[in-house]
Amino acid sequence: MPVETEKILLQDEFEKLVGQQDEAAVTDFLNEQNISDVADLIYENEDHESYILSHLSIHRAAGLFKILEHSTQNNIIKALPPAKTAELLNELPPDDRTSFLEDLPNEVVRELIKTLNPAERKITLSLLGYPENSVGRLMTPDYVYVRENNTVEEVLNIIRNVGKNTETIDVIYVINNHGELLDDIRIREFILAAPEKKVNELMDERFIALNVNDDQETANEAFKMNNRVALPVIDDYNVLMGIVTIDDVLWVTNEEFSEDIQKIGGAEALDQPYLETPFLSLIKKRVGWLIILFLSEMLTATAMAYYNDELGKVLILTNFIPLIMSSGGNSGSQASTLIIQAMALGEVTIADWWRVMRREILSGLVLGLILGTIGFIRIITWHTLMHQGVFKDIYGIHWMLIALTVSFSLVGVVLWGSLTGSMLPIVLKRLGADPASSSAPFVATLVDVTGLIIYFNVALFFMKGIML
Repeated sequence: MPVETEKILLQDEFEKLVGQQDEAAVTDFLNEQNISDVADLIYENEDHESYILSHLSIHRAAGLFKILEHSTQNNIIKALPPAKTAELLNELPPDDRTSFLEDLPNEVVRELIKTLNPAERKITLSLLGYPENSVGRLMTPDYVYVRENNTVEEVLNIIRNVGKNTETIDVIYVINNHGELLDDIRIREFILAAPEKKVNELMDERFIALNVNDDQETANEAFKMNNRVALPVIDDYNVLMGIVTIDDVLWVTNEEFSEDIQKIGGAEALDQPYLETPFLSLIKKRVGWLIILFLSEMLTATAMAYYNDELGKVLILTNFIPLIMSSGGNSGSQASTLIIQAMALGEVTIADWWRVMRREILSGLVLGLILGTIGFIRIITWHTLMHQGVFKDIYGIHWMLIALTVSFSLVGVVLWGSLTGSMLPIVLKRLGADPASSSAPFVATLVDVTGLIIYFNVALFFMKGIML
């Protein structure tokens, strides 16, 4: 059955049960559905968000809540009774609860933290104490740990006793009496080992760990390079503080990707979905870059004014200004986008700047030669057709000089655009800024100004003493 048909049937059945006011039937119906299907129901029934969640078992309600968009989560918390809010927040995994609370105003966070039981409150305050966008904000303190002198049988008993309250039992962590991490061992090693075998006999002390103060991008890179569903998190003294699971890292990666796309487009990242962002906030997010780009484009007018005399003598040069500017801007935007993506994926680092520059010099030359050749052929073809009376003669007797000016200008502008677009993200990264801030519009504007200077100087080189 098609997905859309299933959604329609699900919606019809839900509306039918709500109309019958059969609370028990609604609860049974919702608890039988996949969490993702219930999430779709919430998005389709905004007036019933809290109603739907309150009719789920608390465990399923927590599982649903953590996959909803932040704005929907906020609406639900506002609508739920205080007792249900407390129950839900206490049931949420610490990392998901922290992710929800960190985006709320301080006064709201204070009130919600009061609803937590003492143990959960202590954990949440601890996680909120780490720097924003750090691994410490992502980690959960719910994991299984054992000692190096435990036997395999003791380990399996520990897993049975505490495993149900942890996010994952795929990996078991070995610590000493000081809480320091000694190793992490996959659960399959314990299942396959003899019951009397000691943990230290299974250890190889080759483990990958994250630091609580690491940037979340570091966690993303670590998961990409290692086939793990969870990684341990330690402090500066190697004390095990928690674990980070891959689902949390994927969630963060998705958010960072969305932010980078918005920045590349020449706007600040939105804090909420587009349609839910307040109008004035949307204007504020976009106007800053537009003003910067507008002021930058004014330099283009200044550059053109500087060459007014040359333009007055050879008006035909103005016909190719849009061509030159767009070619340089397009090549710069291409290079910028490619490098930003490569840096985000870890394929390019600051140390690779020379390799990037070398590739872009060659790429810019080849691309410029291709466009320059096309421009040269276009002018020759036009001139030939003018001689045959198809078009009006607009190039005059010095058509070859114009063709050379345009073609060489294209080579220079495309080369410059490629270099600028590729180097600017690396420079910004080196300065500690976000490479995505070197957005395509900014690169295009910068190349527009310098492209005009290249164009007019090439024209002076070929035409000085003849047409200029």
